[in-house]
Amino acid sequence: MSEQYTYAVARIRALEVSLFSNAVIDQLIACQDYGQCLQFLEERGWGDSETSGNAEAILTREEEKIWEVVKELSIDMENFAVLSYPKLFHNLKAAIKEVCTSENGRHIFYDDVEISGKEMVEIIEEKNFGKLPASMQHAAEEAYEALLHTRDGQLCDVIIDKAALDAVYAAGKAAKAPIIRDYAESTVAVANIKIAVRSQKTAKSIEFMKRAMAECSSISVDQLSKAALSGQDAIREYLNGTAYAEGAEALADSPSAFERWCDNRIIQTISPQKYNAFTIGPVVAYVIARQNEIKTVRIILSGKLNDLPDDSIRERVREMYV
Repeated sequence: MSEQYTYAVARIRALEVSLFSNAVIDQLIACQDYGQCLQFLEERGWGDSETSGNAEAILTREEEKIWEVVKELSIDMENFAVLSYPKLFHNLKAAIKEVCTSENGRHIFYDDVEISGKEMVEIIEEKNFGKLPASMQHAAEEAYEALLHTRDGQLCDVIIDKAALDAVYAAGKAAKAPIIRDYAESTVAVANIKIAVRSQKTAKSIEFMKRAMAECSSISVDQLSKAALSGQDAIREYLNGTAYAEGAEALADSPSAFERWCDNRIIQTISPQKYNAFTIGPVVAYVIARQNEIKTVRIILSGKLNDLPDDSIRERVREMYV
């Protein structure tokens, strides 16, 4: 038994009670309009006194609360680094586009990561790639040169997104906690499947797919790429022979069902942590669950704001952890 996590897990168990269940999500969807949704969230403690009535501010505040809780638990933040990679690599992508194009001020940056937007822009302006984490250095220089000389924004995205997946997978391989290894495996595999599906729809070449996909144990990049060249049925046939057969079913259902499955697969990966009391697993699972919860609420609010029918919104919502 790992005594160092006893208090942390006990605290997380108490917090899990306030996580939104599928039933609570149904109540949110049933709200008459966007304004009533915000009221519902605020009544349940979302946001604070300074965010009232401002959806984006409420969601941002909830994201901040996640990390406030983690810091209170006195657990080494390095354990959660893998969860910050999407934001960190997003900052890299946005900084390169800001420096290499005339789109100044048009990009969103995250400041709650190792390198803030402002710092990232300064690094790219000075071409001081050595200041970046090792997993970013080569991709940053390659993406910078590619965008500067070709003006191909998609190529820039592919280079950085692939590096982000490689970083997630490497962190998973190096992690002692099984949940981080499992999370990394699922994250990379699902991302590869998404790339295959989108590439099939847009008639991308096999070279494009192999450049965009990251190697992992549970998916063959080579086989998945070849399947995508043959069509959606071939992708589904390949997936049916893997641990991601449910993705094939979702793909046959609808695009929104497939996107929902992609996120649900991650939640299914962390769900066993509910029964694990003496490791860091439940804490990492709580962070992922809260991020999923915030993402789901964002989807619902967007649907309400655009007057989508409740059934259409419901088709897009993610599975909850509790």
